[in-house]
Amino acid sequence: MGVAADRRTVGHRGVGRVLVVIPTYNEADNVGRIVARVRAVAPAVDVLVADDNSPDGTGAIADTLAGNDPRVHVLHREGKEGLGAAYLAGFAWARTRGYDAVVEMDADGSHAPEDLPALLHAARDADVVIGSRWTRGARVLNWPWRRLLLSRVGNLYARLALGMPVSDATGGYRVYRSSALDAIDLGSVRSQGYAFQVELSRLAHRAGVRIVEVPITFAEREHGDSKMSPLIVAEALWRVTRWGVRDRLATASARPDALARWP
Repeated sequence: MGVAADRRTVGHRGVGRVLVVIPTYNEADNVGRIVARVRAVAPAVDVLVADDNSPDGTGAIADTLAGNDPRVHVLHREGKEGLGAAYLAGFAWARTRGYDAVVEMDADGSHAPEDLPALLHAARDADVVIGSRWTRGARVLNWPWRRLLLSRVGNLYARLALGMPVSDATGGYRVYRSSALDAIDLGSVRSQGYAFQVELSRLAHRAGVRIVEVPITFAEREHGDSKMSPLIVAEALWRVTRWGVRDRLATASARPDALARWP
């Protein structure tokens, strides 16, 4: 009893109370598996399933999980509004309940919960931790060469266009300290998909918070359908180009002592 109460109060050692936000839409085949794996490897963290009114019953499955485990919670949203909106809702849910850190994690198993302890360990000394597919020690499994090329080229373009020292700006496996979320203007975020992750990377970098990358093992989903689409890729390309032009114009017109930080 004392140990359980201590875990609820203190949370993860060196980080505090941690909430893992898992957005879902038609993930009935995956949500139970992913929540069970998170609870097995990180028993001191809480889980929030943010479901966009999935027609396949994902929300009902999540309710059953929450009913059997006080550390699992469910946020029922009215409809499919996109990954970015789901995460922003999850951030708000966490902040109003006093969590010290929030984790982004996909429901499809591509983000291995077994990598979570390493990300949380890095969060002891960082404001934002990115589970990176493109840093030394990382592995990407079962991706066709076209997806590999798209991700590598897209991340290189984002890094060069935005001047960020981040190798995987599109990666969606992350830890945000609450202080980092406070430093970011979340109210200005409008993008979704890949662009959402890039935008948060950009805002965090410009806010001056400490970002570190930790290698992960990333695997293609085994169950359900991917949410990736040409529209998501096009949105990311358009937004990154727009942000890059805007940032460089601002830098060119700024005083020398107010220049943006380019690595």
